[in-house]
Amino acid sequence: MSRYSLMLMAILLANACGVKYGFTGGSIPEGTKTYVVEFFENTAPIVNPTLSQTFTEALKERIRNQSGLSQVDANGDAIFEGRITGYSIAPAAVEAGTDRAALNRLSITVQVKYTNNQKPEDNFDQAFTRFKDFSSAGGSIPAQEEALIRDINEMLTEDIFNRAFANW
Repeated sequence: MSRYSLMLMAILLANACGVKYGFTGGSIPEGTKTYVVEFFENTAPIVNPTLSQTFTEALKERIRNQSGLSQVDANGDAIFEGRITGYSIAPAAVEAGTDRAALNRLSITVQVKYTNNQKPEDNFDQAFTRFKDFSSAGGSIPAQEEALIRDINEMLTEDIFNRAFANW
C-alpha cells in the first residue's frame, strides 16, 4: 500500500472519530469563536484608491478560509484593526548602461493591532511589510498594479494570520 493511501486512510479514520485535523498550522486559542476585521484605512503618503477595501476583504477571507471562526460585526473574540501606512513603488534594479529601472518594487506596509479577548497574552501591535518586484517590460505600472496588490495582500494576510494564530 502506498504512503499516499496510508495517509488518506489515517485522515479519514481521524475524521470518522471526530478528531479535528487540518493543514493550516493555525492554533486558535480555546474559547475563541468569533472575529472582527475593522476597515483598514489607507494613510500612506501615496494612496491607491482600492487598497483599503481589497486588503480588508483579503484579511477577512484569509481568516474565514483558514479557521473555524465566525465573522461578526462587533464584540468578536479576536479583533483585527489598523491602517495601511506605506505604499511605494521604487526602482529595484537599474538597466545596465542606462539610468532606467529594469526592475521595480511595489511595497506595502500595514500596521495591525490584534486583540484576543480570550487570550490577552497573544495581543500585538505590529507593522507588516511585503513587496513584489516587477519588470517594466510586463506593461505599464497601472496595468500590473492590481495583480501585484493581490499577491502582496496574500503574503501580508498570511503573515498576520500566522502571527495571530500560530505565534510565528
